Amino acid sequence: MSGHGFHVHGPHDHAVEHAAQHGGDSFSNNIAVMTAILATAGALFGYLGGDTQNDAALFKNNAAIAKTAAADAWNYYQAKSIKQNIADMAASLPGADRERFKALAARYDLDKAANRNEAEKLDKQSDEWNEKSEHALHTHHQWALATTAEQIAISLAAITLLTRRRWLLSVTYVVAVIGFALGAFAGLHVDPLGAMMGSH
Repeated sequence: MSGHGFHVHGPHDHAVEHAAQHGGDSFSNNIAVMTAILATAGALFGYLGGDTQNDAALFKNNAAIAKTAAADAWNYYQAKSIKQNIADMAASLPGADRERFKALAARYDLDKAANRNEAEKLDKQSDEWNEKSEHALHTHHQWALATTAEQIAISLAAITLLTRRRWLLSVTYVVAVIGFALGAFAGLHVDPLGAMMGSH
């Protein structure tokens, strides 16, 4: 057994090695250059996909924080409502200090309105964060599709190099272009499928 260890070659490695062994072969050289470009684009798309996935998780976390704060504000609202009701009932009891209890009820009513406004504002913020998260996750899926298309194109390029079928090179170009188009859509935040569905 060799002492060099175990090494797994990817499609791009095979294409480069084959091109190196056939230096004067323009077909092999072109495929080696193309796979290098595709591998670079795929790596970039993969990085951007990971970045948007992180954004989606962060936005979802912010939505959860806002929703929790909104729940707290609604709880305060309910507590002030109960206190207001108690003060109103106390003001109607015989011998009670009506003015004092009416003043308390009025104060609780003001506090309650402030709590309600805060709760509604936080609910709206939570919805906005959730919407941003969904958008970022959708963009992540677009980057993932673009990365997958480039990986398929690299594999097709390796098969083309091994079989030397020129028609397969055309298929490789088509898949690569689809990958670049998907990457462009993701980068520009365009949803072609959504646009087509919305036009009907």
